[in-house]
Amino acid sequence: MPLLKEGKVVEDLWTPLPEDAEPAPQGRIIVTLEQWQAGRERLRGHNGRLGLRLKSDQSPAQIVDDLHYFDLIALEFPRFGDGRAYSYARLLRERYSFTGELRAVGNVLRDQLLFMVRCGFDAFEVANENAAEAWRDAMAEISLWYQPTGRSGPSLGVLRRAALPSAR
Repeated sequence: MPLLKEGKVVEDLWTPLPEDAEPAPQGRIIVTLEQWQAGRERLRGHNGRLGLRLKSDQSPAQIVDDLHYFDLIALEFPRFGDGRAYSYARLLRERYSFTGELRAVGNVLRDQLLFMVRCGFDAFEVANENAAEAWRDAMAEISLWYQPTGRSGPSLGVLRRAALPSAR
C-alpha cells in the first residue's frame, strides 16, 4: 500500500514484526500491543527504532507510560464507521504529548484525510494509487476552522477577534 507523508508517496522504512518472530537486531520494527505486552523487556533493548500498532479497541491509555519507547504509533481504522482512532490521535498529541509519527492504517479513505490531519495524523497507508493527488485535493477543500486543534492554524474565532477594531 502506498504511504503518504507530507503530501507525497514515500518509501515505508518500517517493518511489521510477524507474530512469534524475534525482532531483527537492528532496524525499524512495528509491534502489536500484544507483542509489546508479552516481550516488553526484550523489545526495550531493541537496537533500532520501535513502532506500535494499536487496534481500534486498544486505547493508548494502556501504554502511556511507555510512549517514550516508540517513534511511531499506527492507529487502525477497521471500517468507515469506526472513528475511535480520531479520538486516540488527539489524546496522543494533545494529552500525552506524543511527537513521533502518527500513522493511519486500515480503511483510510480520501474523504477522511483532512480530518485525520486535524486530529494529529502525519502519515497514511492508503489503497489509492493516485494518493498524492487525492492528498492535495483533500488538503485544499477547507481552509478555515471553527474548532482549534493542537496541529492547526488559528480558528475562525481567533481570526475574527484579531480583526475587530477594539483588538488593535
